[in-house]
Amino acid sequence: MKEKIKIGIVGSKFAADFHAFSYARTSGVEIAAVAAIDNLEPFAKKWNIPKTYADYKEMLAREDLDLVSVCAPNFLHHDIAVAAARAGKHVFCEKPLATTTADARDIIATCRTAGVKLFYGEDWCFAPPLKRMIEVIGEGGVGKVLYVKAKECHNGTHSPFAKKKETCGGGCLIHLAIHPIGWVLHLLGQSGNNKVVEVFGKCNGGLRDNYVHQENGGEDFALGVMKFANGEHALIEGNYITVGGMDDKVEVYGTEGNIKADLTFGSCLNVYSRPGYKYVIEKTDNTLGWTKPAVDEFLNLGYVDELAYAVDCVRRNEEPMYGCSGALGLACIEIISAMYQSHETGAVVRGKWG
Repeated sequence: MKEKIKIGIVGSKFAADFHAFSYARTSGVEIAAVAAIDNLEPFAKKWNIPKTYADYKEMLAREDLDLVSVCAPNFLHHDIAVAAARAGKHVFCEKPLATTTADARDIIATCRTAGVKLFYGEDWCFAPPLKRMIEVIGEGGVGKVLYVKAKECHNGTHSPFAKKKETCGGGCLIHLAIHPIGWVLHLLGQSGNNKVVEVFGKCNGGLRDNYVHQENGGEDFALGVMKFANGEHALIEGNYITVGGMDDKVEVYGTEGNIKADLTFGSCLNVYSRPGYKYVIEKTDNTLGWTKPAVDEFLNLGYVDELAYAVDCVRRNEEPMYGCSGALGLACIEIISAMYQSHETGAVVRGKWG
C-alpha cells in the first residue's frame, strides 16, 4: 500500500482551489504539480506546489503522479481526463464529467482500457448533513421514500466559460442542477436496480429568453422531474436568479415522515453586523445585518471528504463507490441531456438511466 500519493492539478481557479484546500487537509498527500494557462504562479505559491506547467500534457509526461484532478472549464474535461488516463494516471474529474454523453462514455472507456480509476466529483454524496440524512432514511426513519425535492441556486456564475453554452454544455441545469441530480441518484439508485425511467425538463432558452442573465448563452432557470422504476419522483431545480447567497436544500418525503437539509444556510452561527465582515457563504452580495456564516464550508459541502476518499481508494487500490464513480457522472449527463430534449419537445422522455 503506497504511503505518499502524489497529486497533479489541472486548473487554477475556484475548483482547483478547493481541491488544493482539501488535499492539504488529507494525510499522506503531496500536491506535486499544477498546470494552468493563467493564475499559475499565484496559485502554486498559495498552496506551495513545487512544479508548474503551462501545458498539462507536459505535466503528464514529466511528472510521476498517482492522481490528476481535472479542474478546468467543462468543455476541457474530456480531453484532459483522456490524456491523463492514457498517461497511466488515475483521474478525478470535477462535474460535469463531460459536456456530451459521447464524451462521457469515451472517458469511462479510456480509463477502463488504461486500467486507471475514474473518480467523479459529486461532493453532495460526502456532505455530512446528507450522509446523516441517508443514515436516518436507511434506518427506516421516514418509512418508504416517495418524493425528493432538491435544488442548487444562486445569482449567477462569474466564469466566462460557464456563461457560454458551447463551453459549459448548457446553462444552470448542467452547471448547478447536476448536483441534486447526482445526489438523488446516489440516494435512490445506488443499488443498480432502481433506474430513472422518465424525465421531464423545463427551462429558459438562454440569451434574451432568460429572466436575468440575458448575456448567457445557456438558461438561467431550470426545473427537472425524474421518475424511478420503483415509483419515486424527484423534483430538481437549478437557477441563476436566486439572490442572497448560494441556496442548496434537500427535502425527502416518506410514508412515515420527512427529513430536510439546508447545506448553505444551515449554519449554527448567527451574526448581526452593521459594518459587515469578510465572508458569509458563496455568492452573498454583502455581510450586513443578520447573516449565517459558514463554519467549515468546504467540509460541510463534502469537498474535503470526497477527495480524501479518492486518495484512500488509490492508496488501497479499491474501486470507488457509485456516488464517486464515472458511472454516476455518465448517468447525470444522460439525464440532463434527456431533460434538455424534453424542454425542446415539451414531452416526457422515457429511457433507463442510472
